[in-house]
Amino acid sequence: MRSFRYVWMVLAILVLFNMSAASAEKKELMAKTDPDGVQRVEILGGSYFFDPNYIIVRVNVPVELKIRKEPGIIPHDIVLNAPEAGIDFRKELKETPEIIKFTPTKTGTYPFACEKKLLFFESHREKGMTGTLEVRD
Repeated sequence: MRSFRYVWMVLAILVLFNMSAASAEKKELMAKTDPDGVQRVEILGGSYFFDPNYIIVRVNVPVELKIRKEPGIIPHDIVLNAPEAGIDFRKELKETPEIIKFTPTKTGTYPFACEKKLLFFESHREKGMTGTLEVRD
């Protein structure tokens, strides 16, 4: 009986982690600057997606990303490493929203992704959990 439950649990985990990647459709958002001078963007991460996955912000204007993940047991994070542009973070996604603050100092396009991976499976990045932050003048 115990081994039967174990088999079902393993099968359920395999199904969850091998679901096909979410559509790679571009979901673009241009950040609006609030009256206090901060560009604010909400990002939802989930079953191998970020929404939006293409974010446009202005250079030298503070940015706040409000990040969260959809409900579920699969862990996700968001990683963007561009210290040359004043942007460098790695943050676990939780169901409760959290804020990431930075001020981009250089124009360009900077990729972000989920770096989570389970042994023997494709990483979430490989499954399409990626996005782009474009910094414009």
